[in-house]
Amino acid sequence: MITTIDYHTAGEPFRVVTGGVPEIPGATVLDRRANAADPTLDPTVDGVRRLLCHEPRGHADMYGCFLVPPDDPGAHLGVLFWHKDGYSTACGHGTIALGVHAVQEGLVKADPDGESDVVIDVPSGRVTARVRSSGGRIQSVTFVNVPSYVIARGVPAGATTTDLSYGGAIYASVPAAALGLSVRPEHLTELIAHARRIKADLAGHPASRHPDDDRLSGVYGVIFYDELDGDGHQRNVTVFADGEVDRSPCGSGTAARLALLHEDGFRGTLIHDGIVGTTFRARVTGVAGRGVIPEIEGMAYRTGRHAFELDPDDPIGTGFTLR
Repeated sequence: MITTIDYHTAGEPFRVVTGGVPEIPGATVLDRRANAADPTLDPTVDGVRRLLCHEPRGHADMYGCFLVPPDDPGAHLGVLFWHKDGYSTACGHGTIALGVHAVQEGLVKADPDGESDVVIDVPSGRVTARVRSSGGRIQSVTFVNVPSYVIARGVPAGATTTDLSYGGAIYASVPAAALGLSVRPEHLTELIAHARRIKADLAGHPASRHPDDDRLSGVYGVIFYDELDGDGHQRNVTVFADGEVDRSPCGSGTAARLALLHEDGFRGTLIHDGIVGTTFRARVTGVAGRGVIPEIEGMAYRTGRHAFELDPDDPIGTGFTLR
């Protein structure tokens, strides 16, 4: 029996596993990420990920997490983010959902009429979900990310050029118009195909390497964006992992976009729309080392509580993906 509490953040699913996962060894969250994916240690851990991501219990764009101990007592939670293709290093929409989860489930004592910080260790570092409440009801959550920075500009890939930046994971940014497209559902199939080509071309490129820890290397997602009305209003879709689509404006991707915009001189609030019409509001609040400190505001809502089972006689087993 595997239990979960499910949320969506700006339309993007987030499944928090609350029971039924074996202990995942490791001294840090980043170590646990590697161990969770290692079938020689305990294949049942990754089996749970597949069971909850794959059809018929999930879908090709499913997202969720395992809760693990934090790196030290300075954080309330540790978390391993996962999707159908494995484990990511960062997840802003998931961090927003975890802020709601921690307060609503009583994991962190919250001010019913003020702001309460939920501090979370993720593979890319320590982040904060700042939960704002009024009358005991959560109004919004601000995701305070790790330092985010520009890696490279104008890198050729996939019949276009890309700008690479880091927001807890490495993203390649491309204006959709450069491909004769726009960020609209009717163009999504073509955007997914372009994203796969771009990622393939950037695999092994020096700009895809993290400067400090190779475990954070690799282009995780491709962000296609449209410039909308006025300065600081964009619409984007992030295609991550192997052709997965973020329904939200993408939290860590928004941080990566902010790093690029800040270098270009932008100092306002970014209104960042997603492909389904939902919005994050984001701004830079400081500078740290080579990067900026982004804050991204959004909201998550609980969608259900679940108890999943795997019948030992089920020939489908942990499921499949069909796309």
